[in-house]
Amino acid sequence: MLITFEGIDGSGKSTQARMLEEHLRSEGRSVRLVREPGGPPLAECIRSLLLSHDVEISPFAELLLFSAARAQLVRETIRPALNAGSVVICDRFYDSTTAYQGAGRGLADPAWLDEFHKHVTDGLTPDRTYLIDVSVAVASGRRSGRDEDEADRMESGGENFFERVRAAYLHLAEREPARVLVLDGTLPVDVLHTMIVEDFVRLPNTK
Repeated sequence: MLITFEGIDGSGKSTQARMLEEHLRSEGRSVRLVREPGGPPLAECIRSLLLSHDVEISPFAELLLFSAARAQLVRETIRPALNAGSVVICDRFYDSTTAYQGAGRGLADPAWLDEFHKHVTDGLTPDRTYLIDVSVAVASGRRSGRDEDEADRMESGGENFFERVRAAYLHLAEREPARVLVLDGTLPVDVLHTMIVEDFVRLPNTK
């Protein structure tokens, strides 16, 4: 089973992904937590490039680099873990490309990206996607506490950029309500975690 977490930077999705991993491990389940971009050596090298302020990357090159890292992650890590019966939790997946590069950067329409993602992931689709939604203002306030050197290329986008990204995420949820569950990211962390666990146990093939 593949579970993905999505949301704009500062939504709290990474915290919820880690908490779900810890919960499943405490129940004795086999679980693998991965992040995007990252994982295999090639994907980690691409991550360093993408998150750096020192390398100029055009918007379309950015899309291709994220997707290259994803293709490697699926082949080397996600597919083998799924085949071994593990629950794979992914902190970001192809919905991030649709929202950030597709809408945020204005590169491509959702239909083109949907077909492109199928090739990148060899048809792999998340069983459940948790979209942790917060306003751009809330997310910005959370990110403001981070050290300036820790802010990556995506986090340096302006308010209009993140508004487009958030709108794209919400549109995705409307298009795929059976897969994408929108959750209020302003709820207390523990309350949000409980909601996710309660939903997870109701999913097919989780027993």
